[in-house]
Amino acid sequence: MRRLTFIFALIAVFFISACGESAPDSVSNHEQASIAVKEKQETESAAKSDDKDEEEISTKEEIEEEPSSPANLRELKIHFIDVGQADATLFQYSEAEEDYTILYDTGDWRGDEVVPYLNSQGVSTLDLVIVSHPDADHIGQLDKVMQSFEVGEVWMSGNESSSQTFQRAIEAVLESDADYHEPRAGETFTIGPMDIEVIYPESISGKSNEESIAARFTYGGLQFLLTGDADRSGESYMRNNFTVDADVLHLGHHGSKTSNDPAFIDAVSPDIAIYSAGANNSYGHPSPEVIEAVEERNIDIYGTDTHGTIILTSDGEEISVEFSGPDSSMKAPQNEEDTTSKEQEVSENDNNQSASCVDINEASYEEVQKIIHIGPERAQDLIDLRPYHSVDDLTRIKGIGPARIADIKSEGNACVR
Repeated sequence: MRRLTFIFALIAVFFISACGESAPDSVSNHEQASIAVKEKQETESAAKSDDKDEEEISTKEEIEEEPSSPANLRELKIHFIDVGQADATLFQYSEAEEDYTILYDTGDWRGDEVVPYLNSQGVSTLDLVIVSHPDADHIGQLDKVMQSFEVGEVWMSGNESSSQTFQRAIEAVLESDADYHEPRAGETFTIGPMDIEVIYPESISGKSNEESIAARFTYGGLQFLLTGDADRSGESYMRNNFTVDADVLHLGHHGSKTSNDPAFIDAVSPDIAIYSAGANNSYGHPSPEVIEAVEERNIDIYGTDTHGTIILTSDGEEISVEFSGPDSSMKAPQNEEDTTSKEQEVSENDNNQSASCVDINEASYEEVQKIIHIGPERAQDLIDLRPYHSVDDLTRIKGIGPARIADIKSEGNACVR
């Protein structure tokens, strides 16, 4: 790991400050700063070599420890925070007397959810902040995070942006005491009992979305894969050069069809897929094609647009799912038997729906949108495909599979009279 020691940084900070909100182009200054960082790091590397084994974040090659067995692991919580049409994921876990926290992406620049949410979870320090790429819906609240918490290290891809959001984020990093690193595919790291393997990008060329930092997190016997907005070509590189098998996949690019190639989903073969997207967003995320591909593979899928904040809890062997948000009363089925039981129970009560339910054969375009998973596009499809004999017939709508039918039934708004 290399440390940002920004004695020279005042020049960059003054330049950014002088530009103000109306002068976004500070790219050349940032490039000069990066070059200066690397030169200074080279001169300091020899002096720091004796301390490398004491760093909490260090490569596997530098750490010769036996990995923690699942039996000895304490609880891991992964929070896929509801930040609208943006990304922010918090890892929390501990070992002995040490608590560890990792934040992957920081929400949208227009929002103010991340710091309050971290505070609500008792976070006081962050061991690592990973910004997958510099788009404003991923780096958006980094400046607030850096100003609110002590941060051990920040990772960025190295790609830049001329946006004022990016400039504010860089200034906040410069003003902090955090270390800085631009990880590349093949690097491996250990933070307490968590192993992290970076599997993308191998190099950067200025394509900020496509060259998002993708990382595979291993905790005990479980793996969690996050890929930012990496596209299908990036996914192809990952599956052809690394083991991408994981128990949980955070769908790329908010569930967009520009990512989430079915061949990649097959290679990951997750039990759970999660996407982060804003309700009724203008991008049409998640793509119905992606949802269909996931559901065809019998993968449980959850999204922040319908479930709010999604919290995974694990002991390194098993995973439970709960929600904290609009649908926080919903509890994810923990096994196939539970799902079947719930579906049978709801099915038996289909004929006992109250008069206030939304009749999918008669309700208006506006009324059917009160049903979970039915946005404007699906509302029109629902109307066009009438009549229905039961709520189960909604699977005829593109993007509505068994998992979403279970959600619709659990909500209890839809009915056939």
